[in-house]
Amino acid sequence: MLAGCSGVAGERPGTADGRARDPARGVNDTRRLPPVVDHVATREPVVFLTYDDGAERDPRFVGLVRERRLPVSLFLTDSVVGPGYGHFARLRAVGASIQNHTLDHPALRGLPYAGQRAEICGQQHKLRSRFGIVPRLFRPPHGTYDRTTLRAAADCGIAAIVLWRASLNADGELTYTRGEPGLRAGDIVSVPSGGTGSPTLAERTVRLLREIEARGLRVGRLEDHLESAPARRAARN
Repeated sequence: MLAGCSGVAGERPGTADGRARDPARGVNDTRRLPPVVDHVATREPVVFLTYDDGAERDPRFVGLVRERRLPVSLFLTDSVVGPGYGHFARLRAVGASIQNHTLDHPALRGLPYAGQRAEICGQQHKLRSRFGIVPRLFRPPHGTYDRTTLRAAADCGIAAIVLWRASLNADGELTYTRGEPGLRAGDIVSVPSGGTGSPTLAERTVRLLREIEARGLRVGRLEDHLESAPARRAARN
């Protein structure tokens, strides 16, 4: 199982450093690069729950999503999900959205364009063949990326690169990549895969929901808000 996709708890995700060489672009190529976001500007009292990899297949989590009508976003890696796509089909059927987290979970920053494009577009094709969808959101493994990642993602049909401002650690505590501690409206929250002996995914989510509700917030659908409201670009190092 891949662990720590969101990096060390509280660590700021890696930002664009331009180290990878981009393919030549024509003078008339005006493609817009997707924004990199960890927070959405909204007046609604909502936060956004995101889950990485697909390593955990807790059947109780499916029931929780259904009962609470949670519009969670699942960023899936093909090599991690393996034969478990049926589980995520059930999650999609009860309201979860399926998004892209590469084929094989490499750290993309510094890789050539062809390799990055193969990882992102390859998973787009996998998810389309499995679910009949073309994801619009992408989370780079470990939160690391560069300008080449943005170009490759754009060429694969990605509308936004999604990082996080808050991450849930193994002890059930939230840590923050920037700003004052404490959940606030518009925050994107990452829930990484748990390790051996950790509380189950459903248990960790229930604890997180208690904190969200205690702050007068609820869970919103990330895709809808990214389309309807300006997103805040992730802070650079």
